Amino acid sequence: MPTEKLAIHGGKPVRKTPLPLEFPGIHHMNEEEREAVLEVLKSRSPFRYYGVNLTRQASKFEAEFARFLRVKHAVAVTSGTAALQVALAAMGVGPGQEVIIPAYMWVSVAAAVVNQGAVPVLADIDQTFCMDPADLQKRITPKTVGIVVVHMSGAPADIRALLKVARQRRLFLLEDCAQCAGGSVGGQKVGTFGDIGTFSFQMNKNMTSGEGGCVVTNDFHLYQRTLACHDLGYARDKNGRLLFDDPSLWLWGKGCRLDELRACLLRVQLRKLPKTIARMHRSKYRIRRALRKFPQVGLRRIVDPKGDTGCFLLTTYPDAETAKRINQALRAEGIVTLPQGVSNVLLTGWGLHLYYNIKSLVERTSVDGRGFPWKLAENAGLLRDYHQGACPVADSLFERSIIIAIPSCLTEVDENDIIQAFEKVLNERLPA
Repeated sequence: MPTEKLAIHGGKPVRKTPLPLEFPGIHHMNEEEREAVLEVLKSRSPFRYYGVNLTRQASKFEAEFARFLRVKHAVAVTSGTAALQVALAAMGVGPGQEVIIPAYMWVSVAAAVVNQGAVPVLADIDQTFCMDPADLQKRITPKTVGIVVVHMSGAPADIRALLKVARQRRLFLLEDCAQCAGGSVGGQKVGTFGDIGTFSFQMNKNMTSGEGGCVVTNDFHLYQRTLACHDLGYARDKNGRLLFDDPSLWLWGKGCRLDELRACLLRVQLRKLPKTIARMHRSKYRIRRALRKFPQVGLRRIVDPKGDTGCFLLTTYPDAETAKRINQALRAEGIVTLPQGVSNVLLTGWGLHLYYNIKSLVERTSVDGRGFPWKLAENAGLLRDYHQGACPVADSLFERSIIIAIPSCLTEVDENDIIQAFEKVLNERLPA
C-alpha cells in the first residue's frame, strides 16, 4: 500500500495549526493565582521580612516546598541562577578549586562556578542525556571539590550512581533541578539526594512565577549559610532578625531574597504541580509508546519512568543527516510551535544548553578584562579546553537528536497529530 506523500515533497501536512507553546506551569494559571496576588497587594507588604501587614508568603512557600520534597530546609530566591550562585557560595566554593559540570546543561551552571572564582570541568553525558557516572570518575583531580548534577530536560539523572562517586571521592554533590521540579527516582524527589539542591521557577518551568528559585538541604548549618548568602551575609532567626553570634556565618550576601508576590504565585503553582506533571507525562509516554515500533528511532534512557516529569521528548537517530532530514520533514508536517516558541529542533540548535555554544566558556572570557577567574594565581594549571570535542559522546548525541517540548495542555488531537506525523515520516524512506 503506497504511503501518503510527505508535506516536504508537496503533500498535505498533518497539521496546519501550531502546537501550544512549552510553558508547563503557565497553562494552568487561572483565577487562583490572581486572587493570591491581590491578597498580597491588599496587605501592602510585598517584602518578606517586614511590612504593614505581613502575610508570610515566602516563609509559607518554603515550608510547603520542603514538605513536598520531604527535605528539611528550603530557601526561596529570585531565580534559578541565583539559587546556583547561593548554593555554591554556601558550599564555600572559590579560587583554586574545580567543580565538575555536565556537557548538557544551561549556561547558568557554568556561570555560577566561574562567578565564584573556581574552574568548571566538563563531564560527558550518556544515554540519559545527563552526566555519565563513568566519565565523571575520569574528570576528578586533587583540586576537585564538588559535582553539579543537572537533571536535564525533565527527566532525572542516574543520581544514585553519581552520588556513590561523590561519596567515595568525598566531594559535595549539588543537584540542579531547574528543569525537573517534581521529578523523582525510586519515589525520592530530585534535589534531596545530594548535599544541596537548586530549583528554577522561570517562565519555561514545571511551576512558575515568571522568575524565581529555591535552594534546599537537609543540613542545618548549610541551610544557615544559604540563608546568609542569599540575604545580607548573615543568617536570621524565625522572626527575621539578623544573627551575629556565629563567626562561621559572617559571610557576604548576594541580595536575592524572593518577594511575597512571586512567593504567593508559587504556593498556588506548587498545589497544581502534580496535575501539570501528570498531563505532560501522559502525553509524552503515549508518543513514546507509538515510536517503539520504529527501530531507527532511539529513545532517551529514562532512569525511572515514573519519576520523569515529561516536559520534553528526546529522540535519537543513526547519524546527523538522518536526524536533520526527519526534523525537517516533521516540521513540514506542522509539528512546530508558534513563531516565538522553540520546539522540534535539532539538539545542535538548542543554544546555551550545549557546552560548546557558551562562547564565554569556550573562550574563557572575564567581566573584569583581566582574566578572572582563569588567570588567578590559585587557578594556575587548572585551565581546561571547552571547545567542541571535549565531550565526544555529548557531541554525537547533540548532532543525532531532536528535542520536542511536551506542553502540559496537549489534547488527544494534538498527540494524535504528533504521532501521525512521526509515523508518516518514519514509514517513508527520505532521500538524502
